[in-house]
Formats: sequence, C-alpha cells, structure tokens
Amino acid sequence: MRYFRGDRAMDVQWKNGSSPVSAGDFAVDRFLREKLTLARPGYGWLSEETTDERPETRQSASRTFVVDPIDGTRAYIDGRDTWCISVAIVENGVSIAGVLECPALGLRYDAVAGGGSRRNGEPLRMKPVAEKPLIAAPRAILAEIDAAYPGGYRQHPHVPSLAYRLALIADGSIDATVVKPKAHDWDIAAAGLLISEAGGILRALDGQPLVLNARNVVKPALVAGRAEVVAPMFGVVTEDTFG
Repeated sequence: MRYFRGDRAMDVQWKNGSSPVSAGDFAVDRFLREKLTLARPGYGWLSEETTDERPETRQSASRTFVVDPIDGTRAYIDGRDTWCISVAIVENGVSIAGVLECPALGLRYDAVAGGGSRRNGEPLRMKPVAEKPLIAAPRAILAEIDAAYPGGYRQHPHVPSLAYRLALIADGSIDATVVKPKAHDWDIAAAGLLISEAGGILRALDGQPLVLNARNVVKPALVAGRAEVVAPMFGVVTEDTFG
C-alpha cells in the first residue's frame, strides 16, 4: 500500500501502447515471486508482470502459481479503491486454490476446490435471483442480449478490475457478466474458483470449462454468473458481438 495514492503510483509504463503498468505492479510481482517460490520451489510461475520466456517450464510443473500483481491497474493509478491482488494455484489446468486481496476495500476473498468460497472469512453461496438479474456489461452488449431476457434485467455500473467484478458475482452483488475477448489466465484463475465454489459458472461462449496454464494463456470471450442467468447468453453472445 505504500505506493497507492503516492508519487510512485504515477510511475507508469505502457505495455503494447495501451495497457498501463505501475511501479506498484512490479513491486508486488517481485515480492510475491520471492515469497511464494521460496515457500514452494517446485511450483511453476505465471504472472502478468513476469516475462513468460519458457512456458514449458511452468507447464511441466505439477502445480503453478498464477498471479496478477494488481488487477485494475487503471483504478490503482487513479487512486480508486476497486483493484486487487490475485493469486491462484493451478493443477492439471484448473485452479485448486485462490485468493483475491483488495486492500483498499478491506476485503479478502479466498477459495479452495471442494472447500467453498469466503469473503473476510464468511462463507459465500449464491442465492436465487429474486428480481430482474443484475448484469455487468457494456450497454452495446446488453442490447445484443436484450431479447434473451423477456422479463428484463438491470445494468450494473462498470467495474474496471475483472477479478474483482467476478468476485462480486461470487458474493451475490452481481448476477452475471460478459467478459470481452483477450482476458488472461491471471485475470480469472482465482476469481473463477471463487465463482464455482459459490455455485456459479465461468465459461467460454461454447459453454465449455476453461483450461488454465496452457501454452497460450489468452482467453476468448467469456460469460460468468449464476447458471440460470448466464444460460440465455449462450448462442446469443458471440465473438462478433465485440466487433
């Protein structure tokens, strides 16, 4: 937190010309890599801020840390609270443990495969949608799926951190979301486990489960939420929906 809302938070570089990365991103990446790989030297390592020079090394490990040092970097740089640190352990292509730390919000989400999801230690379990579902998606995307929800829906304001947005599904604050193409494993590895352990789903548009820690860690468009809320999106939302 010593970088947050300080001068170093404004020490920003740009990846691919449009994606910001701050001094805080690099500091968290260094800290976590040092601590986690020291504790588990046999685990692989995949992080947004570490160059993935030899993917075969992490793929050959029995388990791999998948890390986003700061998910929601734009919010972090702007001094907003909606960013988090995401850490997951992936085994055989699926997450078996995950933590989202949201220090500016005072929130910690964690999940273990088969052991449920928690927010600040309290168990999470999705409840039936009592009214029009609350969906987090751009208005243009919602226009595409409008006919799939004859009873109507409500639009949730944009949440810049994808991992935190998915956590809001796990804790019931949002019922569903649409994720544009080119999310990466580090964006979804921990939060996806939070959702599944709370009773929801995170799927590609063909409805298939996701495989993590493959050689290519870039994902197609995704949908997430309660199964009955997400179901009408399949076959309606396509890659072409995103232009």
